[in-house]
This record gives sequence, structure tokens and C-alpha cells, in this order.
Amino acid sequence: MTADVTWLDVWTPQEGADRVRALFAGRFEAEPEGTWSAPGRVNLIGEHTDYNGGLCLPIALPHRTYAALRRRDDDIVRLVSAQEPAGLRTVDLADVAPGTVDGWVGYVVGVAWALRQAGHAVSGFDVAIDSCVPYGAGLSSSAALEASTAVALDAVFALGLAASDEGRATLAALCVRAENEIAGAPTGGMDQAASLRSQDGHALLLDCLDGSVRHVPFDLAAHDLALLVVDTRAEHALVDGQYAARRASCEAAAARLGVGTLREVSDDPRGLEWALDKLDDEVQVRRVRHVVNEIDRVTWFVALLDAGEVGLVGTLMNASHASLRDDYEVSCRELDLVVDTARAAGAVGARMTGGGFGGSAIALVAADEVDRVAQTVADAFAEQGLRAPAFLVATAAGPAA
Repeated sequence: MTADVTWLDVWTPQEGADRVRALFAGRFEAEPEGTWSAPGRVNLIGEHTDYNGGLCLPIALPHRTYAALRRRDDDIVRLVSAQEPAGLRTVDLADVAPGTVDGWVGYVVGVAWALRQAGHAVSGFDVAIDSCVPYGAGLSSSAALEASTAVALDAVFALGLAASDEGRATLAALCVRAENEIAGAPTGGMDQAASLRSQDGHALLLDCLDGSVRHVPFDLAAHDLALLVVDTRAEHALVDGQYAARRASCEAAAARLGVGTLREVSDDPRGLEWALDKLDDEVQVRRVRHVVNEIDRVTWFVALLDAGEVGLVGTLMNASHASLRDDYEVSCRELDLVVDTARAAGAVGARMTGGGFGGSAIALVAADEVDRVAQTVADAFAEQGLRAPAFLVATAAGPAA
């Protein structure tokens, strides 16, 4: 059986800006003050470490969410999205609070709410959204939505935060607050940092304990390699309780161990076994084992990139997936099928990426093998009667602007 292979389109910056500007003009019968955009992300390694004070290594995708925005003199926010059939939505910023806004609108007005909570003078606005970041694919479409809104509001209200990395770190933190408190998704800070603080051609080594970053050169083409991203189309949702349960388990384990975050276990000279011996809950044992080992894998991954040994990172990717599948229990049939099939087809390494329970997987493959590996994965899905996956090749792109 030979299945069709679907590739996910990426827009040029001009195409994205033109699309969202036309949407704005058509719905609001006016021109926006400008257009802004922010990327989705794919995480190379370091999964479920961000809310544990750990390390992670995402790259920004060339796939971006575009926002066209115009400020208003009142507190009314009017929103429209090309991806949402419901049409125009209207929200009064004065009424925004945790539990008051549902759906995608919460990610947008939540950013304005968080800026106001932090003391920034932000009023109402009209905004149009269009995006080529795959929705529900675990590639951080929500953070791209938040970050595009954040840089747009920063520009039209002259906040000055996007002009420096320090200010962008502040914007990222406010986007996290918007997602946690208004959208109701208890995510960590990796996605927002990747969207706002990445550099073109580099992976972002993010230390989630202190928020510091290091830009690590990431040029797979120079090594005749490519990063194949597979959207399994097994849609995930971070507000269904599973993600929150993992986070709560880690927090409970940290409290049992007497540490602020599980990062302290990673840094403790007594080692992981000391910590595991103190835990009497088998679920917490598995969760802690994953987090601490995953933080170490990020360190080793970066060391290999620094040494130019990119082809050796596959072992770490494989180990990461096994840990996410067995100890953290966030994989699923479709993710495992991608990983197993890609490896059997010759991938250097493969793993699920993102929060899990669906979403996407990545495979590091020879540059001239991308089409063949994608075809093999598509065929495997067809043979098992699963919904056809979609594919993209990820390169390290630039931040929200």
C-alpha cells in the first residue's frame, strides 16, 4: 500500500502579512496599524523539564502565526481568526479574569490582561489572526498566538519590551501567565521562550530555573541531515487533565524530597538513586527518573552539538522517547508508530516532541532520505488504518517580530 504524503505548507513572511492584513481590512473595514508574527516551535530534547526548573532545547519553526492589530480608545477587544468559523468575537478587557474566557480568544486577551496586571497601559484593540502553525500538533500554536499578540501590543502601545532579550523574557513570562490563568493550560515556559527569544539558525538552550538562555548553532544541512517532523493528527489537548496530573506528581515528589524543583535532584551530588530511594510512590519514582535523566540528556545533546558530532545525538533522542513512553507515560500508539517506523527506515534517532498524548514526533534523518522516510511512515499509518499524518522539515528560524 502506497499512501499519499501530505506536507504542511509554510508561508513566506510577506504572504502571511498580506493574508492577515486582508482579513483585518475585510472584517473591520479599516487598515491595521501593522502586522506581527511569531513562530511555533519543535523541541529537540528536554520534555516536561520546563516546569521542573530543568533544561530544554527547542528551535523556532518557520511556520508562524500572524496578527494584524489596531488599538482602540476603549476596553473592547474585537477578534477574528481565519482558523475559527465562529466569526467575530467581542470581549471587554475589564471583564477578563480567570475562568471568564474560553477557547482561542483566551490566549489573546489573556496576554493583554497579563500586561495590564503587570502595570502596563494597554487598552482595547481590534485584531485579526491567521496562521500556518499546525493546530493541535504539539508544535506550540498557542504560544505562537500569544507571542504574536504580545509583540503587536508591545509595538502599538509603545511598551518597549520586545527591544531586548530581557524585555522579551518578561513578555514570555506574561504569556505563560496568560496561558496558565486565563486559557487554563498549566504549561511551563519553554514554548513562549522559544517563540520570543530564539535566533535564526540556532537552538535555544533554556535554563528554566533562572530563565537564562544560550543560543546553540544548529545547522543540520552542514552535516547532510534533516529534522523530519511528523504531525500524527492524533490531536492532543493540554487542558484535559493529563498534563496537569504529571505536573502535580512532580511537585508532590519535590515536596517529598524537600526541594523546590526536581532540577535540584539533577544537581545533587548524591545522585538520582538517593532521591528515588526516598520516594515510596511508584508513579512519582517514574516521573522523577524521567525528569532527572531528561535534564542530563539535554546537557549531553548540547555537548555533542558543540563538538560537531550531530550524528551521535540519535541515541539521546531514542532514550528520551523510551523514557517519555515508559516512565512519564505521555506517548500514544501513533507517536510510537512514527518513532519505530522512522528508526526501522534508517533514521539516526526519533522521539515524540511536545507535551504528548498525541501531537508530533521528530526523526533525524539523512537529508537525501527525507522523502523515503516520510513515505514509509505514511504507509505504516495507512496499513494500520490510522488517520494520515502530515509532515514538515524543520529548520531553526527566528523569533516573534
